[in-house]
Amino acid sequence: MNRIAFVLVLSLLGTNSYSQNLSTATFAMGCFWCSEEAFQEVPGVVSVVSGYTDGRTKNPSYEQVSSGGTGHTEAVEVRFDPSKVSYQKLLEVFWINHDPTYNDRQFCDHGSQYRPGVFWHDEQQRKLALASKAKYDKLKTFKQPIVTPIVKAGQFWPAEEYHQDYYKKNPVRYKFYVTGCGRYPRLDELWGKLRK
Repeated sequence: MNRIAFVLVLSLLGTNSYSQNLSTATFAMGCFWCSEEAFQEVPGVVSVVSGYTDGRTKNPSYEQVSSGGTGHTEAVEVRFDPSKVSYQKLLEVFWINHDPTYNDRQFCDHGSQYRPGVFWHDEQQRKLALASKAKYDKLKTFKQPIVTPIVKAGQFWPAEEYHQDYYKKNPVRYKFYVTGCGRYPRLDELWGKLRK
């Protein structure tokens, strides 16, 4: 369910007070299809929207972003209930689902539009993100340094509807993409037992 539909459903059900208790987290982990899959099954996550952030153009299209000319990166906006899942838990999901040793690509996707990042929304998120980065740096499960940036969140633009829940709507194509991209073998190589 996309963000607009989700808000409409809450409004129709008279649960706007519930929606006011939700928090927002924004992450970039390469392909936003894969990012959706990583977060949607986490208990306490209410919605995950694929989109674009950290760029210069208003309301960019997929074609504009994928050309690398707008400065955006593919990202996801995660709405979650902090009484059911902590921001720290979302950070754990983030780290072990991307390759933090590159800042201009992820797996088979190359270019700044696939750069990873944590985009914090308040000072508490910034501190927690920096602490989590330091924690994984100390674990040293791989030799390369962690280069994933932690920056202030800017405007987030939802992607086109056909990108939302892509892994659910197109499971065969998605599996072919993920397998061909070598995503999971690389994640296992980087994070090992932490992914189990």
